[in-house]
Formats: sequence, C-alpha cells, structure tokens
Amino acid sequence: MTAQPKLRPKPGSIPTDPGVYRFRDSHGRVIYVGKAKNLRARLSSYFQDFAGLHPRTQSMVATAADVDWTVVGTEVEALQLEYSWIKQYDPRFNVKYRDDKSYPYLAITFNEEFPRVQVMRGAKRKGVRYFGPYSHVWAIRETVDLLLRVFPVRTCSAGVFKRAKSSGRPCLLGYIDKCAAPCVGKVTPAEHRALAEDFSSFMAGDTNRYVRGIEQQMRAAAGEQDYERAARLRDDIQALRTALEKQSVVLGESTDCDVIAFAEDPLEAAVQVFYVRGGRIRGQRGWVVDKVEDVGTGRLVEQFIAQTYGAIGPGDAADAADGAAAAIPREVLVSELPADPGAVDAWLAEHRGGPVSLRVPKRGDKKSLLETVAKNAAQALARHKTQRAGDLTTRSKALGEVQEALGLAEAPLRIECYDVANLQGTHVVASMVVFEDGMARKSEYRRFSIRGSGAGGAEQNDVAAMHEVIKRRFTRYLEESEKSGEAIGGPAGESDGEAGPEPAKFAYPPNLVVVDGGRPQVDAAQRALDELGVTDIAVCGLAKRLEEVWLPGDDDPVILARAGEGLYLLQRVRDEAHRFANTYHRQMRAKALTGSALDDVPGLGPARRNALLKHFGSVRRLAAATVAEIGEVPGIGARTAATIQSMLNGDRDTGSQGPDQGGAQQSNGG
Repeated sequence: MTAQPKLRPKPGSIPTDPGVYRFRDSHGRVIYVGKAKNLRARLSSYFQDFAGLHPRTQSMVATAADVDWTVVGTEVEALQLEYSWIKQYDPRFNVKYRDDKSYPYLAITFNEEFPRVQVMRGAKRKGVRYFGPYSHVWAIRETVDLLLRVFPVRTCSAGVFKRAKSSGRPCLLGYIDKCAAPCVGKVTPAEHRALAEDFSSFMAGDTNRYVRGIEQQMRAAAGEQDYERAARLRDDIQALRTALEKQSVVLGESTDCDVIAFAEDPLEAAVQVFYVRGGRIRGQRGWVVDKVEDVGTGRLVEQFIAQTYGAIGPGDAADAADGAAAAIPREVLVSELPADPGAVDAWLAEHRGGPVSLRVPKRGDKKSLLETVAKNAAQALARHKTQRAGDLTTRSKALGEVQEALGLAEAPLRIECYDVANLQGTHVVASMVVFEDGMARKSEYRRFSIRGSGAGGAEQNDVAAMHEVIKRRFTRYLEESEKSGEAIGGPAGESDGEAGPEPAKFAYPPNLVVVDGGRPQVDAAQRALDELGVTDIAVCGLAKRLEEVWLPGDDDPVILARAGEGLYLLQRVRDEAHRFANTYHRQMRAKALTGSALDDVPGLGPARRNALLKHFGSVRRLAAATVAEIGEVPGIGARTAATIQSMLNGDRDTGSQGPDQGGAQQSNGG
C-alpha cells in the first residue's frame, strides 16, 4: 500500500487559511472530511512520511484519488462546515457518530412548567427551543454563565429542583443571584417563563433592546450615586457583549440564498458557489472554465445563471453536486450584476414561480460571505494554473506548440520577455523576465531605466524604448560573451586545475525574445538585434487586444489556439513582464514624489543629506551656498562639498556609461 503520487498538491498552491478539506476516491465519492486551522500545514502532513501515518490514515491516503478544500474565515466556521459535510456525505474514513451526539446544542425546555437552560444532543424534541450547534460543550457553558447574570433562568436537573423545593432552600446559584430560584417561590411560574423568553430572544438575535435597557438602568443608578449597583450593571453589559460573538459563515435562520463569485484572467475563469439553506452552508461547488470570448464578469454571471438554473422549472427541486439543493432560492448573491439585471430577475422569477432577488451585497454578513466565496474562487484558479504550469508534460507540450507556431529549429527552452512602462512619457522603465523550461527564473530578472534616444531624452515612446532596452541588453551579452571566452579559452587539454570564472548573467542568450506589443515593437526589437549582428535569436510579440503573435516583417499575425498550452505559456510570460515593469515604474514614481536633488549626489547617504537640509533649511539655500559654507557642515569634506555645489548648479558629469549603467539592475522578482 503506497500513497498516490498524483494526489499531492503543490505546497505553494495550498492556502494557509483555516478551512475544510475533502479526500475523494477514484469514483468521486467523498471518503474523508477534515478541518484545519492552517490548510497547508495540515494537508502537507499527509504526504511527509507515509510510513509514519496511522494505519487508518494510510489506508485513506492510499484510497484517495483527489483532494480539494474550502477556505473559511475562522476555525469555528471550519468546524461548523466540517460537521455539515460529515452529515451530508457520511465519509467512510471519518469517525461515525451514529446518534448525532457529537455536536451539542443549547436548549431551553419550554415544554416544562419552569423552563430550563441546558446542553442537549441527539434528536430534537417538541417544545424545546435549540441554539447551535456549538463546537464544544464548554462554549455553551461559558455563554450560559455569562447570560445568567442578566437572565437568571433555572439550569438545574429535575432531581435537584425537586430536592430544593421539598427542603425550601435554593441551590448555590440561587444564593449568588444566577438563578431566580423558582423552586422556593422567589418568582412565579409566569415571571420565570418571561425570563426564559428574554433569554431565548437574546440568543435569537434581539440583543440591542436588552443592552440599551441595562445601560439606561446603569446611568440611572450612577445618577442616584448608587455606584455599587451601577458597577454590577456595567459588568452585566460586558457579559452580554462577550456573549454576542457570532460566526460570519452562519446567516439568519430564515436565509436561503446562493452565493456566486468569480476569479478570472484573460483566458480562464473560476467560479465558486456556496448553497446557503436555513442560514447554513449546505453545499459548495466550483468550476474552472476556458473563456472563449473577451467578456466581463457581468456576462460570465449571466451565462452561469442561465446554464445552472435553466433546467429548473417552477416548483422543481434538482440536486446539485455535493448534495446541495439547487432549486432557485429567494436570493442569488453575485460579485457583479449582469448588464440587464432586471431581465435576469424576471427570468429567474419565472423559473422559480416566485420573486427572486439578484444583487451584490454591500455590507454585513452577506458581503463577508461573498468575500469568502471569492477567496475560494481565487484559490481554485491559482491552483488550476499552478497545476498546469508545474506539470512537465504540459510544459513540454507548450514549448512544442510555440516551436511549431513560430517555425523554430528547436524548442525555446530559454525565453526572455520585455515590457515598457511609463506615465505620459515620464519615468519610462522596462523589464526583462526569464523563463527556462517553461518556469520563471526570478533570479535572472532585470529592470532598466530608459534614457531616451533623442536630444535630451525627448523621444520617449514605447517603440524607441523597446529598441533601446533590447540593444542595451544584447550589447552587454556580446561584451560578456567575449570576456567569458577570453577567460576560459586556451588550447584544448590545458588546465591548471581550477575552474574558470562563472559567466555573467547577461552572457546567457535566449532562444526566443518576446516583446509585449504588436508589429512596431517587434520590428524595433529585430532592428536592434540586426544592428548588433545577432542573427541566431528569434523574436516575436504578443499583442494584448486579440492575443495575436507577431513576427518581424510579417504583414499578418500568427494565431495560436486560444485554449492551447502554447498561447497560455506566452501569455503567462507576457503578464509576468508587465507586472515586473509596473512594479519598478511605481517605485520610480514614488521616489520622484518623495526624493530631492541630493539623492543623485554620489556617496551622500541619508544621514549627511539630513544634516545638510537641517543646516541650510532647504535645497534652494544649499544650492546658493559656497563650497566653503557647505564644508562647514559636520561630515562634509571639501571634495564632497564641491561635488554637491557642482551638481546642484547643473554641472553634471555627462560622460558615457556602459550599456547596463543607469538602470540595468538585478532583482529577485520585485
């Protein structure tokens, strides 16, 4: 018996949030449901040391063919959802509670003359009002202990009540005012039942009325200078507020709704649906779909609703996946409304046979639940993309498709992609990202600050910037290749026993250069390579609008299969270059907003810059000072003072720089 090798998810694809997970067998049946405070840590424990697992756990992992999870907000929510799913699926490897006594309820026995508050398990009884289920018995006891300060309802058993009644002496709770002591006639049956009704109303959510009432009593007692009573009432208010903790996963008891959220990128979308019935999540389902056209979230919502509820007629009740009721509920909560929500409302109402509210929740528990569903959708999409990107067969297929589409002699095992970012021609920067064997190599990412090719850097457009960055990068490649060859070259067979120096990072040439843009950017990149005499590197461009692939000199683009792995790889490379360029561009803009002319003075650190500004009061006064006056500042020597005075008055060194100077920097992915 061995663990399933394909079962283990990539560690990075598992979130660290609390949640509930399900193992399924090869037929799709749920065989185990578990909860975790940290999903990544818990799921990883199943695959660390198979031999060290409990025998039953070994059998479960060996039987399982897939594992999925649902993220929730807190561990308490995870417990509640775990319980619901254990009841729903009856998994064979979970511990069985045949009599349903695993989860306790807080119950009030209104079927008795003197209602009692107690912990109850098992089947529901007529005349008893239930609240819960709770995660632990101690959680119920803590809640009851807090509320008994304000609602001193009977909690004793029938035997204790009878003995106290016959003896005429109440129990300890009666003496410390945590019971109204109906056993000895301190309150009438009607008065005690009213206390129990108030206790029940508070637990049902009617809380503000009681808190406000006690606050008024506290203020009145303080006004009468009865500070001891006011302090007791203050403590009562604190007890009520402590007992008001609630769980965001559980909505009102009468709430029936479907909660739908999307996560998407230009080619794919993930949708998650939580089915809420009676205020509880009774089921969940998710899909990842290929987008066959460029549509927004509202259109995706409309299409999904049509396909999900289209087969349901008035009064019908269909079963959704995972056993959740898929009949159209009174409310459908979505992350974005369709273009014509009124028409969709009417269509849903016709199929349901009653009114349906389609809306985007703006606040409260429903908004929190929608955020949880959206988080699950994002995790599902990220997991799907990681599985595609991390699969060796898939990556090989993607590289093969790119090779075939571009007519390359061999698969492009090293791909470099370039993107330019600017804001109305200012702070123009470029990025270079590297993918090897279909995977990102963030240690080899580079970023460039574009200087401009016109007089004074006036020509700051994407095409010119692309030409500049390609020329700078491959000029450096030629220089470092030459240096590397000189360092390790020599007659064959000669060696002094030491390895030659490691080639610099720019000395590695790519098989394929991808630029973010269409034909103008591609032609600019090819022109830069031609000027340097580099003829063995292929160039292509990926245009965002229609995901077209452009080759140098071609009048028509190459169209790759929209759902193919080759286009997916090129898109992922392009998006990563876009992200890296925008990150650097934002850093440059932030620095420009907060920096000063002193930032460019070589060798002048933050401490000495602050000393100069403190001494002169402003950069303008510093620029008007003489070298001798600047040299009076502690830590500023004569040479540094001359440099500062020269740079602040425009006498900057305009000497030439190497092709990688002034912007080509190493980054770890940024």
